[in-house]
Amino acid sequence: MADILRERERQVYRKGAQPFQLDCEKQSVAGSVSQRACVFCGSRVVLYPIADALHIVHGPIGCASYTWDIRGALSSGPELHRLSFSTDLRELDVIQGGEKKLYAALCELIDAHQPKAAFVYATCIVGIIGDDVEAVCKRVSLEKGIPVLPVHSEGFKGTKKDGYRAACEALFQLVGTAPTDGISPISINILGDFNLAGEIWMIREYFRRIGVEVVACITGDGRVDDIRRGHGAALNVVQCSGSMTYLAKSLKDKWGTPFIRVSYFGIEDMAQSLYDIARFFKDPCLMQRTQDLVRQEIEAIMPTVVEYRRKLQGKKAAIYVGGAFKAFSLVRALRLLGMQTVMVGSQTGNREDYEQLRELCDEGTIIVDDSNPLELASFLQEKEIDVFIGGVKERPIAYKLGVGFCDHNHERKEALAGFAGMVNFAREVYGTVMSPVWKLTPRKRERALPKEQPE
Repeated sequence: MADILRERERQVYRKGAQPFQLDCEKQSVAGSVSQRACVFCGSRVVLYPIADALHIVHGPIGCASYTWDIRGALSSGPELHRLSFSTDLRELDVIQGGEKKLYAALCELIDAHQPKAAFVYATCIVGIIGDDVEAVCKRVSLEKGIPVLPVHSEGFKGTKKDGYRAACEALFQLVGTAPTDGISPISINILGDFNLAGEIWMIREYFRRIGVEVVACITGDGRVDDIRRGHGAALNVVQCSGSMTYLAKSLKDKWGTPFIRVSYFGIEDMAQSLYDIARFFKDPCLMQRTQDLVRQEIEAIMPTVVEYRRKLQGKKAAIYVGGAFKAFSLVRALRLLGMQTVMVGSQTGNREDYEQLRELCDEGTIIVDDSNPLELASFLQEKEIDVFIGGVKERPIAYKLGVGFCDHNHERKEALAGFAGMVNFAREVYGTVMSPVWKLTPRKRERALPKEQPE
């Protein structure tokens, strides 16, 4: 078993070996070198895909550099979001304050780029020196005639999950500020899909085919004007529950808009999501169109999926992702490919999420909250896994251990959502698991050596 810091022992659970008890939703243990990101990074990854807005980081240049083009989020139109702007606070600004610098930067950038709105991210240093970011934003908004929204994302305030909430609070100020004329009674907002590798375009096409209007995409390929009229949708559909549930609840409280949780990863969850949405509107014709679409899509991809399943049967996988809801879909998708999930964890899961993971996983599976590189490496070696599914910070762990890796985080360039995404996922997992390069790693060479016979 891995050497785990004593303060973290209750954040690791082995199914079947002990009664279920898993601590979560707590600050990372000092010195554990958590895989989590800071509050600022959490807010930045949520708001970044809004393509016609100006995004400016009020803080040192390093914060802007760290989050420059941080998502593989594509836009069907403007690409202002891909530019990284910063007030570049320095020592003198820390002493004298950075409000004048922020005001000048906002005025210059708004005049130059004519955005539909501006988001101003407050970083750690801004929280320490006490700049009144909100006052500057109000002043510039009145002068320039566009929404200028402060994002209270000082990194030291908590975890990445607190950054999600800061982003949702900024978005909530936009919703309800435009008329809702002409919106269909069968309409939705897509919350929590960030259009990685163009995935939201695939999902929107499914909704078009079954007759559901998409009012606003929040935030993948997002547009400020669409978000402003998002309160006119009949239903909010929440994909990344960790980042967007707070916004969905806020919209329900103020506008009465119901919401449901969905997932677009894997055949089972993609189909169930479409059925849940069709069922909500209680329209028999809509349900029939949904059934036809699901049948057509599954018939088109199943022969390929079955072939990959034959080749991957019995392989072992480990999962470590940002939100636990994504892990549910990955466990089910791997099971469809004949693979066993032997370790699964997340950065921001809650108790309900982990209880659901416990029900979903097999005996002996390690379930972990807010892990770190040493723990993850130890678990991978102990379980002798064939593929590690995670993000950019998990990739080096896998490669150093001679293990296949599949990128399922926000920087990936391969579409893995929807029915076609299941084929891409199977192809990517097969390609890394079966790569001949792993035969050359010490781990595989040691397995291949014949055992010495006792004399």
